[in-house]
Order: sequence, then structure tokens, then C-alpha cells
Amino acid sequence: MAANSSIDPIDIGTLRTLVLVYDLQSFSAAAKRLDINQSTVSYAIERLRGALHDPLFVRSGNGVTATERCAALVAWARDMIGEIDGLASPAEFDPATAQGSVTISCNYHERQTLIPQFSARLRAGAPRVRLVLLDAAGHGDVHLKQNQCDIVLGPVGIAGEGFFRRHILADHYVCVMDPANPLARGRIALSAYARAEHVFITHSGEWQPLYLAALRARKIEIEAVVSLPNHDSLERIITGTRLVATIPYHLARAMRGGLHVAALPFRVPISIDMYWGARTAKSGLHKWARGLLAEVAKARAA
Repeated sequence: MAANSSIDPIDIGTLRTLVLVYDLQSFSAAAKRLDINQSTVSYAIERLRGALHDPLFVRSGNGVTATERCAALVAWARDMIGEIDGLASPAEFDPATAQGSVTISCNYHERQTLIPQFSARLRAGAPRVRLVLLDAAGHGDVHLKQNQCDIVLGPVGIAGEGFFRRHILADHYVCVMDPANPLARGRIALSAYARAEHVFITHSGEWQPLYLAALRARKIEIEAVVSLPNHDSLERIITGTRLVATIPYHLARAMRGGLHVAALPFRVPISIDMYWGARTAKSGLHKWARGLLAEVAKARAA
């Protein structure tokens, strides 16, 4: 009886604090994220420690490391929090009167190809809803698992129970170059492509484009003449040069400059997927937003 009574006071807020400390590996970082005193976070974890007779976290350098029992508890708590948040969502949803926010973690590709139309339709259909964008930069899975975003868009894979996936857009790589580039005169041979003056988009070192792995599989190594952290200045840098960049087709379509677009001499598919968690799975607002994103992607593909 005494053991049960020690667990009874553990509420959903305490579990949220536990998950956040686990994700951030820091009591102070969790307190800052929650905008509360660190002592409040410590008190919540102490209650759990007493109830479960486990230290849950041990000191490790400047942060903390979870015990095995803590990791199991966090996995259960994520599912529980998601279910409760889903139950708390209104059963009926009217976008015209809805309030709240939709936070999407995505890359430059999605921000150029899908987000402009999505934002316009979101504003038209749900004028009181706020759109927040995060730069995924290889960390979209972390954003979703730490509840920093509602949706992740991109060519990523997020595994684990409590996460959902929907494929929304198929893309592939193409070459872009100045129209005066000799490679723009006809179909590009693989040997000519390999010898070209390449621009690499490094994604700040957080993610490597899929076409490079496809080249390595063919035992072809290409070198960069210019390396850029992202696509935002690509058009201006290529114009008037013999530089060649290999980028997604839909991103090339979205560019408004005068670059020539040519087929890559080998095909590398890109799957743009949408991920979300149990926390927003049953939310009327987020279900509507996910459906709207899928519609925008379908129109883009057409």
C-alpha cells in the first residue's frame, strides 16, 4: 500500500520534466526550456527517484546520463504524454476560428518548394493560426522527439513507436549550370559530369546529399571547386561560370534565375516524407495542417 501511495502524486507535468531532462541531458537546460527554476526540476526528479527507488540520472561531465530504468520510463512516458495530449485535443475543428501554432522542422528544399504555398493556404484557411519554421539541418528527428516541432519534412528517417510517417513528394537530382556552360548543349555523359567543376552543398556538415553515395557506389569520386553551406546563394555563384551543382529537381524548378537545368547521367530518387508524433496525431488543427501539406505537395508534383 505504501509503495502505491508513493507513486500516486506523480503527474503528467513531472513526466514531461523527466522526458525533457532525458532529451537535453541537463537539469539546467530543462529548467531554461520550461522557464522555471532549476530547483523545481530537481524536486520533480527527486519525487520520481523516491517513488521508483532508482537514481534515474547520474552525473556525467557537465550533464547527466540516464540509468537503464530511466530510459525505459522515458519511452513509456513519451507514449503516455502523446496519448493524453491527443485526448485533450478538441474533437471538432473549424480552421476559420482555430487558434494555436503549427511548427515545422524542414530544410531549404522544403522551404522553397512547399512552404510558400502552404503558408498562403494556411493563412487563408486558418488566419488565427501561427506558422513557425525550424531549420532541420540534420536534426529534425531531435526536434520532433524533444517536442520542439509538430511536423518534420524532408528526406529523413525517424524510427520508433509513437511516430508516424506519410510520403508526400518524390524528387530526384538534376544538374544546374549557366546556359553558356558547354555541358548545357546536350545530354551529359557520366565521364563529362565527373570532370566538371562542381559546387557542393555541404548542409553545414550536418547531412550529405544522396547522389554522392550513388557516385561512390559506381566507384566515382568528384571534387568540389566551391563548397557552400546551403543553397541560398547558389544561383548568383554559378551565373557566368562553368560551375555545375547537383540539386533536387523541384528545388531547381523553384529557382527564378536563368540557370540551365539538365538531367543527371544517373538517377537518384529523393523521398520527401512528413513525420509527426503521438502528441499531435489526434489534434484537429495538426491533422488539418498535415492534410494541407499533402495537398500542396500533390499540386507541386503535378
